[in-house]
Amino acid sequence: MANLIALDVGTRRIGVAAADSTVPVAMPLVTVDVDGDEVSVIKKIIDERHIETVVVGYPRNQSGEATDQTAVSETLGSKIAEFTEVVYQDESLTSIMAEDRLKASGKPYSKADIDAFAAMIILQDYLEDKYAS
Repeated sequence: MANLIALDVGTRRIGVAAADSTVPVAMPLVTVDVDGDEVSVIKKIIDERHIETVVVGYPRNQSGEATDQTAVSETLGSKIAEFTEVVYQDESLTSIMAEDRLKASGKPYSKADIDAFAAMIILQDYLEDKYAS
């Protein structure tokens, strides 16, 4: 297994989650502001963590069709693919699931926390699809 990160791509922030090469369990990492410098910030994370694969959340509507946000995710994915492997993972309802989990914890949380947790769910889904026995 390789070192991986997942991205929950939004218009204001990008949630980032990571899993290392020894334990296939995703953990929320950070959020990256969408401010024109997001690709270089993500590249720095990739370089520092020796990431081999980036899993980009792939948004679709309830009918399974692409949305405007799908194009945003694909654009970011193509930029990242210039320096590492990029794969896409369905991200249906991950933000809702993330917020539900954070609410259940009973602790305060922010929108950035939701984004990072959504990325964690995207990555965990990918890991389960790819590495499940």
